[in-house]
Amino acid sequence: MCKVKICGLSRKEDIDAVNRVLPDYIGFVFAPSRRRVDEGTAAAMRERLDGRIQSVGVFVNRDIEFVAGLYRKGVINLAQLHGDENGEYVKRLKEMCGCPVIKSVGIGGALPVLPEEPDYLLFDALSAQRGGTGEAFDWNVIKGYKTKPYFLAGGLTIENLTGALKFLNPYCVDVSSGVETDGVKDPGKIENFIQIARSCSAE
Repeated sequence: MCKVKICGLSRKEDIDAVNRVLPDYIGFVFAPSRRRVDEGTAAAMRERLDGRIQSVGVFVNRDIEFVAGLYRKGVINLAQLHGDENGEYVKRLKEMCGCPVIKSVGIGGALPVLPEEPDYLLFDALSAQRGGTGEAFDWNVIKGYKTKPYFLAGGLTIENLTGALKFLNPYCVDVSSGVETDGVKDPGKIENFIQIARSCSAE
């Protein structure tokens, strides 16, 4: 069954919303973004989070000690890297603390050379701001990709999710702005998104 990640949680109300419907993953953004949280906020939210949901830290070129520290403290269960982190960074992080790694790959007109070291890839629209644009990319580019489990991101919404899951076979679908109303996480949209993902996977 395709898993679901709700990214960009920044308020206790967001945690309460996901606790009711239990996505597989949620994301705390530690990179420049209107959804950015600091360590203290993320730690408090993690304590409030249902233990069946895994938390992912989203980073862009952060100091490796900071990322490892969040993992060791139990604030995050996985690290999602959107910057210039190379294979050596990934290997060192895993050696330091065993943190599973998701590496974001921006998709333009063709599939780029993909890193081997991460546990998962995340395919998102190619952008100067390293993802999080809410823009979709051409899914045909990754249609035949099966080498490594991947998260599908980039412009997913309640309206296009069914089509995405009929066309592709991602390990997980990743949404943020697509489940917001006026820039705030919408509990109804979160619930609907998860229901669609799970009903498509069951077919």
